[in-house]
Amino acid sequence: MKRLRGRTLITLILAGLLAVGLIYFCVQLVMKGNDWVGFFGSTYYDSGAIYDKNGVLLYDGESGEYAERQATRVSTLHLVGDRNFGTSLRSVLASRMTGYNPVTGTTLGSHDVTLTIDSKLNETAYAALNGHKGVVAVYDYTNGDVKCLVSAPSYDPKNPPKDVNENSAYEGVYLNRFFSGTYPPGSTFKLVTTAAAIEQKKDLADFRYTCTGSLKVGNDEITCPYVHGKNMDINQCLACSCNGAYATLALELGGDTLEKYMKDAGLLESRKVCDITTAKGSFVSQPKGSSNLAWSGVGQDKVLANPCGMLAFMGGIANGGEAVVPKLVEKETISGTPLPAAFPDGKDTFSIYRKETCEQLKTMLRNNVTVQYGQAQFGDLAVCAKSGTAEVGGGKQPHAWFVGFLDDPDHPLAFVVLVENGGGGASVAGSVAAKVLAQATAE
Repeated sequence: MKRLRGRTLITLILAGLLAVGLIYFCVQLVMKGNDWVGFFGSTYYDSGAIYDKNGVLLYDGESGEYAERQATRVSTLHLVGDRNFGTSLRSVLASRMTGYNPVTGTTLGSHDVTLTIDSKLNETAYAALNGHKGVVAVYDYTNGDVKCLVSAPSYDPKNPPKDVNENSAYEGVYLNRFFSGTYPPGSTFKLVTTAAAIEQKKDLADFRYTCTGSLKVGNDEITCPYVHGKNMDINQCLACSCNGAYATLALELGGDTLEKYMKDAGLLESRKVCDITTAKGSFVSQPKGSSNLAWSGVGQDKVLANPCGMLAFMGGIANGGEAVVPKLVEKETISGTPLPAAFPDGKDTFSIYRKETCEQLKTMLRNNVTVQYGQAQFGDLAVCAKSGTAEVGGGKQPHAWFVGFLDDPDHPLAFVVLVENGGGGASVAGSVAAKVLAQATAE
């Protein structure tokens, strides 16, 4: 009898453990089933297809085939991805493309995803980088639709290079620089310093600065590439991007104020773009009166910005203070049909500066193009922009930035161009922007 009771107890304990395990498995199935079918090793991983906004096939999960054109495959690699890219859409949209449902599993079939991207525009952007590493992105600042998103270097996923891990030309190839990269912003940061001055410096209209080519701060010198001129107002200082003037403003405003305005711009925050988490920028509030504080107001020192954050910031200025988070998915349908499989991705916004501040910045950015960069390279486009030449040290060429937007209700496009070690911002990155914007507005 004792032996029977002992066996019964053991049986009950085992049954209890089985029940607990079954309950745990069911809970995990409900919570993580979506992820399980999307794992790279899963039978269901390669399901569904990815198309650009015009119906161009970028990737077919069933056949494993990429786009027909090599230029399309190369310029969309960081978006579409292969097994080496954790931030690619094949990875982050895997659970959506399988069509998984907690009740029916995958029996209802896979889903196709149509992006907001124009693959032809991506091809143009990648070619315009001309072999340089960097980023080109364009989006509609009213609704967040990303029209173009390129990260370079890249390769053809149909014929991956055998020396990708040894060849310096592919350094950082697995990094989507738009989402995951951070860089010194150089003079593009002067927009943050300008916004702070507009809202905090009540006598800004009376501000004047005479540039001699350098400004002594402690034992350091804040230098300009050349002598910019005498008695310049804030509009002239931004247009010619005078480091001395902006160092002077930074010393007056203080590190805490600059950090606040960088945060208000959204440049210190991380965003979710189609389940991809963007990198945060950074700012170190330097001591009052220090040369480091002066350099930070110029966009150097320890200031870092993410290209995606910079794009949204430009859109926020264009939108009068409402920044729209970029989005990539236009629609999701049941594979092989036009039937919707999910609601469209919504519009996500955040506030930056006051509307009046953004209107003043917009006017100043337009002035930059007409008096400094030259309207001719942009044709009839009402481009509002700021260039940046960000020093990186180590004997390397500076990074070239060109950021801004079109002040045009028919083409509400914001853009960011970053050419790593490209040299001058306006000449190098500006020419890339001109080519991409010309095609983006040719429809």
